Amino acid sequence: MSPRTVKKKRRSRKKPLQGPPPEVMDILTLSQYLGIGRSKIYNLIRQRKIPASRIGRQYRFSKSLIDAWLRERLITKVDESQIPLFKGGGR
Repeated sequence: MSPRTVKKKRRSRKKPLQGPPPEVMDILTLSQYLGIGRSKIYNLIRQRKIPASRIGRQYRFSKSLIDAWLRERLITKVDESQIPLFKGGGR
């Protein structure tokens, strides 16, 4: 009998995006750009909640559309009332 070789499943580590993001991104690049998993992106596509283009069997994402999509979904908006008038703690 030969010893059984056990293959360990490699975990994919989420690597941060190196350098500036390209103008057109694929699923992996978008996942790194947004910091979310690929399955979450596929779910957003399926629900038609994220702007995506399909070329053949692959999806592509325009950085400008993704940035606009993110801005539309801001939970908090910065307005002048949230900006402190005085800096520092002196009198």
